[in-house]
Amino acid sequence: MIFKPHPYQQYCIDRVVSDSAIGLFLDMGLGKTVSTLTAVNELIYNRFQVAKVLVIAPKKVAEATWTQEAAKWDHLKQLRFSAVLGSAPRRIRALAVPADIYVTNRENVVWLVDYYRNDWPFDMVILDESSSFKNPQAKRFKALKLVRSRIGRIVELTGTPAPNSLMDLWAQVFLLDGGERLGKTITGYRERYFVPDARNAQQIFSYKPKRETEQTVQRLIGDICISMKAEDYLQLPDLVSVNVPVVLDAAAKKAYERMERDMLLEIDDETIDAGSAAVLSNKLLQLCNGAIYGAEHDVHEVHRCKLDVFLEVIEALNGKPALVFYGFQHDRDRIIQALGKSGLRVRQYQKPQDADDWNAGKIDILLAHPASTAYGLNLQQGGNHVIWFGLTWSLELYQQANKRLHRQGQTEKVIVHNLVVSGGMDEDVMKALEGKADTQDALMDALKARIRNVKAKA
Repeated sequence: MIFKPHPYQQYCIDRVVSDSAIGLFLDMGLGKTVSTLTAVNELIYNRFQVAKVLVIAPKKVAEATWTQEAAKWDHLKQLRFSAVLGSAPRRIRALAVPADIYVTNRENVVWLVDYYRNDWPFDMVILDESSSFKNPQAKRFKALKLVRSRIGRIVELTGTPAPNSLMDLWAQVFLLDGGERLGKTITGYRERYFVPDARNAQQIFSYKPKRETEQTVQRLIGDICISMKAEDYLQLPDLVSVNVPVVLDAAAKKAYERMERDMLLEIDDETIDAGSAAVLSNKLLQLCNGAIYGAEHDVHEVHRCKLDVFLEVIEALNGKPALVFYGFQHDRDRIIQALGKSGLRVRQYQKPQDADDWNAGKIDILLAHPASTAYGLNLQQGGNHVIWFGLTWSLELYQQANKRLHRQGQTEKVIVHNLVVSGGMDEDVMKALEGKADTQDALMDALKARIRNVKAKA
């Protein structure tokens, strides 16, 4: 296939070629991968400025997306790839293979830096989904920081550079410029541009940006980061989100309310912290989905109401394929069992071949966890219906997962069906997602409100 870049893509290609550090903060579907590969091809084979490129990506993206994207375009077929994945011996062998581009997953960054130590060989590094390097305390950030001075060129790619807060930008920009624009430390950045938000007498739980922070930060990083939104450059079909109510029957409602009450009464809303909030939220979301893990990780089914609604949605699709996102393994297992006699071709996404088969029309129901398919995968040719059986608090995962279908090449309106238990934790999640609220703040506020309501009724 011949690549004819859009003007905005050509601009990005030129900037990657000309700038030693650049962030392409492009919305999903704008062709970040092919633009970057085109620039890499130019730097390696025409300008001889780069010899070895390292791509660091989410695991599923590392397995297939970059090699498949290069294989699609005539001008990229000469690029040689080596997948640095799997066991340590397999990774070491892959590093010894002569190639232009070495692709690894972000979990291997610490190992890779330690493996090479002072002999870092990659003169260009590409961070695919740089938002996964947003935490300055994370080992992967610290490892990359150690070798940053040995990296001649760095490119950051993401559609959501600040998924939860402008605070997420500091670490990503630091890897680009070493602290030149936003400061040398996260503490200094926070003190200059943020003020305490949620707090008690002893502890600050969260910060909020000062009034002019967003405009100031955009101005400071504008020369090193390119930001584009899909709606400004692409004529995509509409994306329609539909909340499908799940009403619990009397027995299910009684069981749900009893278990929710027992869980909530164990926790004081004044002392709840992020750890206990995450555990409690997971349990309540499991309850909404209809089953819950016991102490020994055994599964206890509480109700089938959401499963029944799910089957009704599948029936209403009348044979149209659906990409189904689940939250927990027991969700997946119960869905597979429920569809066992449906005659539909059901598969869990596990490997690149599954994406190929989906796009080829060989799969009716593709089950996936949002964390495994949220980035990089092109699934737009296989269907236009998304069903969220199990919801996620992460706005970034939610948006990215939906964009697997709502992207360049999609020809039909994309319909996102959110299965929402009435009166359950699902409603709090959807409220946060629709309001694009800060994940942690929304989760804590929702749980505290539920705890207070339960204790008022006790």
